[in-house]
Amino acid sequence: MSNDEPTMILDGSSAQPDDLPEFSGFASSSGSVTNPDLDMILDIPVRLSMEVGNTQISIRNLLQLGQGSVIELDRLAGEPLDVLVNGTLIAHGEVVVVNDKFGIRMTDVISPSERIKKLG
Repeated sequence: MSNDEPTMILDGSSAQPDDLPEFSGFASSSGSVTNPDLDMILDIPVRLSMEVGNTQISIRNLLQLGQGSVIELDRLAGEPLDVLVNGTLIAHGEVVVVNDKFGIRMTDVISPSERIKKLG
C-alpha cells in the first residue's frame, strides 16, 4: 500500500497515530496531543443550540396548532436550559438579555471527560 492511499482500520485493531503517516506529528508516543498547530480544527464551525425542553405530540395535534396554542414541555419553569453542541450536551445555563438579544449564562459546564464518557 502506498502512502497516497487512505488508510482505514475496520477490524477494531488499535492503531497508533505514528502508524498512519497522515497523522504523524499529532500525538506523542504517550498518545497525548502535542501538535502546536491546532488552528486547523479550532475554526471548524459547530451547531450550538439551547433546549428549553421537549415533548411528544401526535401528528393530529401538531396539525391543530395555531397562533396562541400552548405546548406543555417536560421541564419545570425556572429549570436550567440544556446547551448542546452538535446535539451533545455540554452545559446547563439560564436565559439572559444582552443588548436586547437573548443570551445564555452558563451555570454548569460538563467536563470534557464526562462528555467523552457519554459518547461511549
